Amino acid sequence: MIEALKESNGPAFGFKVVGKLTADDIAALTLELDRATAANGNKPMGVLADLTDMHGATWLARWDEMHFLREHTASIARLAIVCDEQWEEAAEMAVVTAGGLQAEARYYRSDELTHAWHWVRMHPHDTDRPVRIIQPASGLFADYTPDFVI
Repeated sequence: MIEALKESNGPAFGFKVVGKLTADDIAALTLELDRATAANGNKPMGVLADLTDMHGATWLARWDEMHFLREHTASIARLAIVCDEQWEEAAEMAVVTAGGLQAEARYYRSDELTHAWHWVRMHPHDTDRPVRIIQPASGLFADYTPDFVI
């Protein structure tokens, strides 16, 4: 199950995954992020993903997650992942799922949640908070130009 976090407002959207992530959860998250982006004037937002209570994901959810990230790459300026796993494990998961995301991704422990919210709401170069950069802001497809557009 995915819960939108009450701290979400303006240029920041946060959600918490509880239990096992499913494809239905991803569909619900898509609607929530679309609403938040529209409310923010369709400008890129900071997104906080609290995974401290997540207990795995179905394969279909992982597949839908990759599609979600690809379709919403222009909507996400910064991605903060909150998790109590070792940061290397969280980084591995984030790089695999968010490889094409053209946003900077950072890892925070659950006791750094306030810092994570601060970062997703602020300028991406605000580096006076404890962070572990997972992926630089360039993104896997930053220089990609399609041959044609349908």
